[in-house]
Amino acid sequence: MSDDRMSFDVPAQLSRLYARTAGSAPSAVELLPGAGSNRRYYRIHGQTTIIGVSGTDAAENKAFVELSHHFHSIGIPVPEVYDIDEDSMTYLQEDLGTTSLFDFISSGRENGEWTDEQHHALRRTIAALPKLQWEGARGLDFSSVCFPVASMDRQSLMWDLNYFKYCFLKPMEVDHSEVLLERDFTTLCDKILRFDTPTFMYRDFQSRNVMLDSNRSPRFIDFQGGRRGPYHYDVVSFLWQAKAHYPQALRDELIDEYIRASEPYINIDPIGFRRELCLFVLLRTLQVLGAYGLRGLVQRKPHFINSIPAAIDNLRTLLADMPDGMPHLHEVLQRIVSMPRWNSIPENRQLTVSVNSFGFRKSGIPDDDTPNGGGFVFDCRALSNPGRYVEYRSLTGRDQAVIDYLENDSGITEFLSHAYALVDVAVERYMARGFTHLMVSFGCTGGQHRSVYSAEHMARHIHEKYGVHVILRHIEQGITDIFQPVSSKLINK
Repeated sequence: MSDDRMSFDVPAQLSRLYARTAGSAPSAVELLPGAGSNRRYYRIHGQTTIIGVSGTDAAENKAFVELSHHFHSIGIPVPEVYDIDEDSMTYLQEDLGTTSLFDFISSGRENGEWTDEQHHALRRTIAALPKLQWEGARGLDFSSVCFPVASMDRQSLMWDLNYFKYCFLKPMEVDHSEVLLERDFTTLCDKILRFDTPTFMYRDFQSRNVMLDSNRSPRFIDFQGGRRGPYHYDVVSFLWQAKAHYPQALRDELIDEYIRASEPYINIDPIGFRRELCLFVLLRTLQVLGAYGLRGLVQRKPHFINSIPAAIDNLRTLLADMPDGMPHLHEVLQRIVSMPRWNSIPENRQLTVSVNSFGFRKSGIPDDDTPNGGGFVFDCRALSNPGRYVEYRSLTGRDQAVIDYLENDSGITEFLSHAYALVDVAVERYMARGFTHLMVSFGCTGGQHRSVYSAEHMARHIHEKYGVHVILRHIEQGITDIFQPVSSKLINK
């Protein structure tokens, strides 16, 4: 046994199963890190390496085993189950290695820099999902196999929503009306239940439950909670996984990949599909917060407490486009995202806004050297130009004489009010979605008066309203000012 391998006594049932399967007793065993369930996983070494599972719920174990047999028989990439004990409390399954998709994309999750290899692995994973959903449902007796219910129905939806209420809202002491919240929960259920497709719903389809083989091909695990349900749910579970931190552009790319991969089974309208996904983002986010609340706020497990802010970030994004007809739920969710406890954003995901002034006849429109690109460019040349007058030619838009001229005679105040309105929308959405950079540039003929004034005022407006990190550059003057982020600032619409 290698020095870094921890040794544990293998449960007697697993030892017996291993000997029955491998033909010899195990030589060593590692207890693998736990997940959210009460199951314990062991990597058992000997004649061959096998994963042993010791569960606490026989029905849940049998669901996994039966589903694994079914999927494996039709070529869906899941671990093969070798043996299960007579009481269904322990079983052996194929060892899929140590590389999860979640770990493989760690650099993207942590610093926002997504490699081509990570994009490729994510595309392969989402492209494999439709086969699991559609072909995996064929010939599957949901009623006899699935645990704890055969399909997503009103009762199971209300379980998830009440999970959120009792395990998150109440422990957090968020004010709410039981009557009004129940009404909005009913509305959400009605909306969700309109989507009835003959598909297998994995339910917890996320990067932690995807293992990558040596060819970076995905293999699926932990699908024992699956049931019949709409295909939208798994797409949302994957793309809105709280701690994955997928940028919206990557989500859009993967949604397109899923739609293409679904063509053998269903013709999906891209616009309508994205609109429908909003309902499932809401449902999944509430379910996840309920789970994090139980494991974190109630059972005090640090991993789940630390996961809550990422789920709250998803909630902030959702509120910008939340489905209508649920006013009290919307009000309650606004209270949650406004709580100071959940307003800290990891430093590597905080927004920086670059505000520039430049001259069209000199340096020209500045390049954005961040991965984002884009942003705003405002042309100030329609405003009255103080540079035409001798007394202002040696001054800039930072000097009081030029400021007085522009504010009294150029219409610049109205011009900036419109610019503020456009940029505010972007800043709020970028903050909600965890985007890290936005560029705003103002140009005039020489980059000295109108553009300098406008950039100065925009930088201060953004910093004072949102408290984000702002870098102000007057390119033609070679001046840079930095406004440090204010961590306690909240979005103030």
